[in-house]
Amino acid sequence: MSPWLQRLCALALTLALITWFCSDGRWATLGEVFARLSSGVIAVAVAGFLASYALRALRVYDEFRHDGKATFGACLRIVLIHNAAVNVLPFRGGEAAFPLLLGRLFGTPLPRALGSLFWFRLQDALVVMMVALAIWPGLPPILRLGALIVLPALAFALPRWARRPHDWAERGVLARKFARLRDAVAESARHARLGWLWTVANWSVKLAAQAWLLAALLGIGMDKGAMGALGAELAAILPIQGVAGFGTYEAGAAAALLPQGVPLADGLRAALALHLFVIASALCAGALAAMSTRGSSLPSSSTKA
Repeated sequence: MSPWLQRLCALALTLALITWFCSDGRWATLGEVFARLSSGVIAVAVAGFLASYALRALRVYDEFRHDGKATFGACLRIVLIHNAAVNVLPFRGGEAAFPLLLGRLFGTPLPRALGSLFWFRLQDALVVMMVALAIWPGLPPILRLGALIVLPALAFALPRWARRPHDWAERGVLARKFARLRDAVAESARHARLGWLWTVANWSVKLAAQAWLLAALLGIGMDKGAMGALGAELAAILPIQGVAGFGTYEAGAAAALLPQGVPLADGLRAALALHLFVIASALCAGALAAMSTRGSSLPSSSTKA
């Protein structure tokens, strides 16, 4: 599918959500959904999101700790600004913030930064899929067992494969580009001592915080809320994404909640409320990080130009 067709499909998904939301006065009920959240529920959710941000920063710091300019505070700023950009910019355009910030603050070469981003996202995808296969109801036991053997084996083998000697750089133009990416992934995996630990911890906290919110929004148990949160995150793996995730995120959560006895309309409404909460948290944290960066002693982009 061409990029333009993908973008048209993404826009259609988002417009479909907006049309559904604005029809029959459904938008008026969103305030009622948020009213179900007590101050205690909100405090626990915010604490969970903050812990998730810190764990992601630890993952970045673990990899770049040997760079002279890498500090935990700088890594946290990168994570917060990158997270805000990913949440609001369409078509995953916010991903570009990560390599750009690494280059600006640490002087990290672009291939190395892209390799790090690729490795992080690959780790995220593998962990989310393993969680889904472990807890998703109704899966045949043989499929569940096989996948839970294959995916960890793949996670173990990929960095070792990337570190193996290869002659890709001596081949065509496309092969040389993949050679640089493969070498960058190998370097990322080699420098991150506890990368898998931070990834598993981050996703455990992140999914728990979202499940907590969904459970409160819908008046259901945490186990059912976890299925909705997992469905929303699995939707992020799809090749076509709504603008800023709107449409696909809600559809993934609502679809996962259907077998749990949650009507589609209720699931979509609660998922939209959760999505807005996630985006608001990301924007507030990203804005604070951006303001903090202006006053820091980290190198500015003008020194790298």
